[in-house]
Amino acid sequence: MEFPVQTANPAKAETACLVVPVFKDADLLPTAAKLDDASERLIGQLIERGDFSADLGKVLLVPFAPGLNAERLLLVGLGEATKCNEAALRKALDAAFAQLSSLPVDDAAVAFTDVPVADRDSHWKARMTAEAALRAGYRFGDFKSKPAPKPRLERVTLLVSEADDAAAAAEGARIGAAIGEGINLTRQLGNLPGNVCTPRYLAERAEQLAAASGGALTTEILDEAALEALGAHSLLSVGRGSEQPSRLIVMKYQGADDPDEAPHVLVGKGITFDTGGISLKPGEAMDEMKFDMCGAASVFGTAQAILAIRPKLNLVFVVAAAENMPDGRATKPGDIIKTLKGLTVEVLNTDAEGRLVLCDALTYVERFRPASVVDIATLTGACIIGLGHHATGLLSNDDDLALDLLDAGETAWDRAWHLPLWDEYQEQLDSNFADLANIGGRPAGTITAACFLSRFADQFPWAHLDIAGTAWTSGKQKGASGRPVGLLTQYLLDREVEGQIEEGDTAA
Repeated sequence: MEFPVQTANPAKAETACLVVPVFKDADLLPTAAKLDDASERLIGQLIERGDFSADLGKVLLVPFAPGLNAERLLLVGLGEATKCNEAALRKALDAAFAQLSSLPVDDAAVAFTDVPVADRDSHWKARMTAEAALRAGYRFGDFKSKPAPKPRLERVTLLVSEADDAAAAAEGARIGAAIGEGINLTRQLGNLPGNVCTPRYLAERAEQLAAASGGALTTEILDEAALEALGAHSLLSVGRGSEQPSRLIVMKYQGADDPDEAPHVLVGKGITFDTGGISLKPGEAMDEMKFDMCGAASVFGTAQAILAIRPKLNLVFVVAAAENMPDGRATKPGDIIKTLKGLTVEVLNTDAEGRLVLCDALTYVERFRPASVVDIATLTGACIIGLGHHATGLLSNDDDLALDLLDAGETAWDRAWHLPLWDEYQEQLDSNFADLANIGGRPAGTITAACFLSRFADQFPWAHLDIAGTAWTSGKQKGASGRPVGLLTQYLLDREVEGQIEEGDTAA
């Protein structure tokens, strides 16, 4: 999708649809005011007569736009001006692009950079606009005999009132489009059924991503023989009961001027289907356990975004992929396994399998001497109970890293919440028979899961993102959300800026 920027008179914009945001209780914004004058007060009259209330997220399609070069006019409500914030703008954007996606239009012109949001500039608003456009255009119809037609929208012109803001808006749209594409790849992988999206399939997608990167991304796939030789018995234990062989997928992006610069590493949980193993889950909603690889999917999506943006960073993307099934060979409650780090684990519940694949992956990435490591996993139902479906759970052994991720989440509006990782929680993992148990009981389940992972992340700054509540939506609109690609991409972009500042300070 294209996102050109226009600073000329919006009334002269030749487009199939002009999208105009309007407050419920305030004067028209600059672009809207110009369009109102050119159309003999069409917008003002619609509001004054009550034909359009401008409630947040409400839309009104005007099929003819007299006095304008546009074929249609779409009014989008922003609600009350005093309540306009990031969430309100995103809701208005989603409503606008949902409507545009249903129209027979190839192009549109939108004026959302006019919307005043405290401490958010035209770069940020253009970024949110492009991301929303890509998200709205996503459809999953791969297995329908008669899939719904895909939206026709291919070009969204950003109407910018101030010429000085044009360059920032263009750059914001570039970043937003890259993140939007990454989000949609994450959604696509998450939505695929477990009989298609297997560990082997994810490995193939990694190779395809590398092949299409023009040499910017390289891939190494560790199969079960390689994992066995390595000593990754914890990862392998999860897939023992499955016909699908496990994989450790490693993708490297070398973008820094110094090839030896310490990389930032993302590690994704890739349980392509989670029955719970011998500790079998209830049948209700088990179909949603195809989403248990959404951590891995977000790593793929972030890699996709990075390949489009091309920051000057060294990065490693790791996916620990396995299918958790009950079988005569499957790991049993009470079994003791040896991890790649050498610690032994008593498996008290085979449905706490994500931490078993991640712990070996975290040990594996020590070899890269990373600047930071972030793992992403649909790890605990307890996180949903604690934080619902709005915030991702964040735990870390490094407060600076945690703050960086929180800041990135605020910028991307893909927010996380910091939970404690105190030593007092660690004793819940004590085992009579091994170095530690893989569960710590019901209290503080999200925290003790992170405590388990922290035992394998003692060589680098590390953070854990529990996305069990944010990775997908249930119910009528069931599907993967694409989170936290926005947060992760912003975190990495911030590291590039941080590096540039440090270089400047050194040079000075």
